[in-house]
Amino acid sequence: MSTKARILEVAAALVAESPDGDVSTRAVCEAAGVGAPALYRHFGDKEGLLSAVVDHGWDKYLATKRDRAPGTDPVQDLRDGWDTHVEFALHNPNLYRLMNSPAMRKPPAAALESHRILTADLQRAAEQGKLRLAPELAAQIIMSANVGVALMLVSRPATFTDESVSRRVRDSVHTMVFTPDVMTARTATPDPSTLDPSTSEADTSDTSGTSRTVATTEADDSRLPATAARLNALLRQAPAPVLSPAEDALLTEWLNRLSNAPRS
Repeated sequence: MSTKARILEVAAALVAESPDGDVSTRAVCEAAGVGAPALYRHFGDKEGLLSAVVDHGWDKYLATKRDRAPGTDPVQDLRDGWDTHVEFALHNPNLYRLMNSPAMRKPPAAALESHRILTADLQRAAEQGKLRLAPELAAQIIMSANVGVALMLVSRPATFTDESVSRRVRDSVHTMVFTPDVMTARTATPDPSTLDPSTSEADTSDTSGTSRTVATTEADDSRLPATAARLNALLRQAPAPVLSPAEDALLTEWLNRLSNAPRS
């Protein structure tokens, strides 16, 4: 292992073990068995070292994404992606906080790659008519909520003690971005971990009937935005452009307005 790689591995390990997630360059040098000049030569300063640790963390996280072959159901892929994101945060709390620290002024390339992977999954959902927003806006909503939940779970574990919080927020956000028929199919068999143990089977059945009625009304309201999102996604997959650049830009703007318009 090279000196640079050894320093990086040691720094990442010390960050993980630190009570507050912080490390000193002196501690890193001592643990890596190198002098300060070697650290500064490879990383510049402490901020450069921590930036490299963040890059290392993002690469570790993306290892779970890059090797994943897209499934036939993009909605399930997105549900699984949310869950693996939270699991990574819970297993690497200090690293995750550092990866999402405001002190990191420039987002790492791997963070942008993560966002592109999420958007690509949403693009597949839009092509299947399952998305009620443009993929780009849906990606911003999902990523914001996913990171927010994960940060709360690792930063305030004494407050956020309910294991179902992540799944509940996930399903609420997905209800906002996916078409009602998609979410109705997924809630037909509720997740046992999110149910009140005192709720009877009859009560659950009655609730399901009410949910189907509400979903039918919502489906009517979401038909136009979902159609606009799907048309926009399919046009991007066209083998050859059928519109001029100006026409394409104008149509894209119109379709985004239709799919992303606020709804009551």
